[in-house]
Amino acid sequence: MKIKNITQYLESIAPSIYQEGYDNSGLIVGNPNTTVKGIMLCLDSIESVIDEAIQKKCNLVIAHHPIVFKGLKRFNGKNYVERTIIKAIKNDIAIYAIHTNLDNIKAGVNGKIAEKIGLINTSILSPKKVLKKLFAFIPVTHGDILKDALFKVGGGFANNSIKVSYATIGAATHQNTSSPQIKLEIIFPIDKQGQIINTLHQSLEGQHFTYDIMDIHNKHQEIGSGMIGELPKEMEATKFLKSLKKTMGTGCVKYTQPLGNKIKKIAVCGGSGGFLLSSAIAQKADIFITSDYKYHEFFDANDQIIIADIGHYESEQYTIELLYEILSEKFTTFALFKTSVDTNPVNYI
Repeated sequence: MKIKNITQYLESIAPSIYQEGYDNSGLIVGNPNTTVKGIMLCLDSIESVIDEAIQKKCNLVIAHHPIVFKGLKRFNGKNYVERTIIKAIKNDIAIYAIHTNLDNIKAGVNGKIAEKIGLINTSILSPKKVLKKLFAFIPVTHGDILKDALFKVGGGFANNSIKVSYATIGAATHQNTSSPQIKLEIIFPIDKQGQIINTLHQSLEGQHFTYDIMDIHNKHQEIGSGMIGELPKEMEATKFLKSLKKTMGTGCVKYTQPLGNKIKKIAVCGGSGGFLLSSAIAQKADIFITSDYKYHEFFDANDQIIIADIGHYESEQYTIELLYEILSEKFTTFALFKTSVDTNPVNYI
């Protein structure tokens, strides 16, 4: 089993195209053709985690947070990033990060938080515009052939339904001659574009056809930021906050004034989720759970919602468990470890 087999599988679940522009998910250190001996899972691939990987004879570290976000010009060991990279290279340990692309899928980081809290009826809090539409002008004899082939590679996604397409019969003209032709319209997620185009050419090999692909404004309800759902039964705010503290294992929950109503509808975002507050309010969440709130930002609750800051590490800690579940279900030929190192740089008294 090669490193590339592992990373390709992870990216089939959380495609790298869904990472944010500032991110650096992917294989940061290592050769994708290296044989995997063991994998260490962590949130932060810092020096102590590399030491643990050496001890456990793991040659691949899979982290949520990229150890490198921007270019490094020197490797002198002057900071923890440089020291980590140097140690990994010296010991032939690869480092792979699966960050905001794992945040931006429904069954990802926020889905795991929602599961731990016990939410039901969950959906993406802020879906993304990541859909495209194919217009294929093809011979009438190949309409069903192409349609079925495109469905098999992920085409036909519309309004939470699958295997949806639209066909119009018209006339194609060329040098004053005309022939019947079908205009086939089909929506697909952007990560499927390569497969869509390849399938189009393979299915219509030897046939005359043309096609266009365009961006559309429809939002993909399975891809996006944050999660929103409901408790099976409403809870008094203080009781819920105490339960949240215990569930997420945090030393501190910072929260705004409870509004008197009970907690039922809950929005969550692992990591720094303040940018989603307006979405949480618009969808009438009773509380928004996230992290990294600054003092003045708490005022933005504006007596419309409770903001609960549970800490960055705490909000994402179950990502390690999520990755373990994903990989252990698929691969059984190598050792798979969850780090025993607490990489949280924040302490509480």
